[in-house]
Amino acid sequence: MMTQILIAIAAGCASALMFVSIVSGALISLVLFYLAPLPLMVAALGWGAASALVGGLAASLLIGAVLGLPYMVAFAVTIALPAWWLGHLALLARPAESAAAGAQSALDWYPPGRLLAWMAAFASLTTITALLSLGFDAASITDSLKSGLTRLLGMREGGTDTDTEKVVAVFAAIAPVAATVVALATLALNLWLAGKITRTSGRLARPWPVLQTLELPSMTLVALAVALALCFLGGLIAMIAQIVAAALVMAYAFTGFAVLHTLTQSTAMRGLWLGSAYAAVVVFGWPLVVVALLGIADELIGFRRRKAQRLKPPPLSS
Repeated sequence: MMTQILIAIAAGCASALMFVSIVSGALISLVLFYLAPLPLMVAALGWGAASALVGGLAASLLIGAVLGLPYMVAFAVTIALPAWWLGHLALLARPAESAAAGAQSALDWYPPGRLLAWMAAFASLTTITALLSLGFDAASITDSLKSGLTRLLGMREGGTDTDTEKVVAVFAAIAPVAATVVALATLALNLWLAGKITRTSGRLARPWPVLQTLELPSMTLVALAVALALCFLGGLIAMIAQIVAAALVMAYAFTGFAVLHTLTQSTAMRGLWLGSAYAAVVVFGWPLVVVALLGIADELIGFRRRKAQRLKPPPLSS
């Protein structure tokens, strides 16, 4: 018990230090900031979700005592809460329905697709919380984003030309969507890294999931359709809807890559296809939407399901 508490506190302190390193302004601090959930996730997967909960609470109180309430709330909402809850869900299991009567050890573990849906929810919550800290209406939030981008680019407010103002306005418009995509990607990366670390150390209590079978819950597509519809309302509602839609599109991009990995299994140039797809997304960005559409199409049409049926051996004749 004492060992578990010490590990929880150590994970919390490491996560807190990585989180507050962003104050230094150094480039490496940005990497540490995005990896801040990792120690708590490792504690959750290796020593139980209670370890992440204790570590997250300790780190939040420490940050609150040193830097104040706003930083404490930011750490608790964006780092501690997702790390604890995702670690808790990842270790959930129930007896498998298809298990034989004597195979009591067979378990159905929490599906990775549902974990991805929760990550999308946390990415949306993180971005929405950050925007609401700038204001409670779309105009004030946009003005704050423009002002921050102007200062970041080293320009003087009111002294920029028209073209520069247009560029700042475009970046301010896409900033919430970009922040949501980055938040979801980093959450997924942290959970994957935590799983790899605990698996290597032999402390991962669940089997490694088959990520090629990644599927989002069936209601996710309905949620995406509603979010896209609300994007046309304007104002703060539209801004929040854009954030939610961006998170869900990014989630479907993950499933789209899972589809690509499945469909290219039997191709001779599999490495070239996958490498080209990943390179196009990294370099250009917009192909991510195409990959997300592939994930949506797979949910509607079932490309992976149809391929599995074709590869299934015929039944033996009696």
